[in-house]
Amino acid sequence: MHRHTVHKHPFMAKYLRSSTSLLVFLIMVFMINSASGQGGSGREMVPAMFIFGDSLIDNGNNNNLPSFAKANYFPYGIDFNGGPTGRFSNGYTMVDEIAELLGLPLIPAYSQASGEQVLHGVNYASAAAGILDITGRNFVGRIPFDEQIGNFQSTLDQITDSLGADDAARAIGRCIFFVGMGSNDYLNNYLMPNFPTRNQYNAQQYADFLAAQYTQQLTKLYNLGARKFVLAGLGLMGCIPSILAQSPSGTCSEEVNLLVQPFNANVKTMINNLSANLPGVRFTYMDVAHMFEDIVANARTYGFSVVNRGCCGIGRNRGQITCLPFQTPCSDRDQYVFWDAFHPTEKVNIIMARKGFNGDQTFIYPMNIEQLANLDNEIN
Repeated sequence: MHRHTVHKHPFMAKYLRSSTSLLVFLIMVFMINSASGQGGSGREMVPAMFIFGDSLIDNGNNNNLPSFAKANYFPYGIDFNGGPTGRFSNGYTMVDEIAELLGLPLIPAYSQASGEQVLHGVNYASAAAGILDITGRNFVGRIPFDEQIGNFQSTLDQITDSLGADDAARAIGRCIFFVGMGSNDYLNNYLMPNFPTRNQYNAQQYADFLAAQYTQQLTKLYNLGARKFVLAGLGLMGCIPSILAQSPSGTCSEEVNLLVQPFNANVKTMINNLSANLPGVRFTYMDVAHMFEDIVANARTYGFSVVNRGCCGIGRNRGQITCLPFQTPCSDRDQYVFWDAFHPTEKVNIIMARKGFNGDQTFIYPMNIEQLANLDNEIN
């Protein structure tokens, strides 16, 4: 059972200060504790985690959008308690595992969160979303990063109304802000023939353009009170089944891998610049590309036997058409690195989350998520 130290939870203060009767308050605490029983264990290391990103960590925000980017159907969620939720995985995403390691319950999707559910954080991630608003338009409905930040602002307004500005700022400054953006700005923008960006920018210019926008967006989150950031870099996208399926030799696309390298380099430079200019901010960088390299290079050690095709999908490398409704997936999912044409299996998500949480600087730097959570920042 996930235990909460109620009197210490910053977002609980509103209930203690209100005129709600003791009985109603105790019922509310019971509901919160019960609702979080599915999630983490041990003490909460941070008040909450707020999550921004794309389909790698979306947990249902696209379900009710007019969008082609959805995963709220079987066999997605085949290994998730509760079945399909909108997660693009057979089970947990990376942030599900990180939440659990932080002692938090599973973080609700913004589209589904209400009332006391936001106490431990909100997931704003949206499949097909990018740093750029135009990214992912082929899928019609999606929530770009700017709009995700706007949604966080709405959540923050609710928290501030309840706690007051000072207490809200103090609590938000201790929360983890997990941001994983950029994959779709390549897969569903730059690499798409019906987008103009490839003709407008070379690889370095595009990475610079994205970094300039990304810097503004993260600065906005800082100005809203965020102080502890985890930024996930891009993986080796030239090695996903969707790209492998386009290769005559069936090998990783070095062209795509080289294309995204300047973005990851820019994110590291951006972290250094923001750290120097924003008082009290702390960034840590998850080197997803290096994590993936390690998993593939040591596949047998990790228990994987299939590293180059999806568990669920159609065509070459099961990557030409992604996992369709009620398609029968592979039965030995823990043997597979990839769940579908684009996304890793739960097992990979959990491995990466744990490397990020308490791994060394080979995979996450300058500190891991556990160390970041334990930092008591001064709010400036």
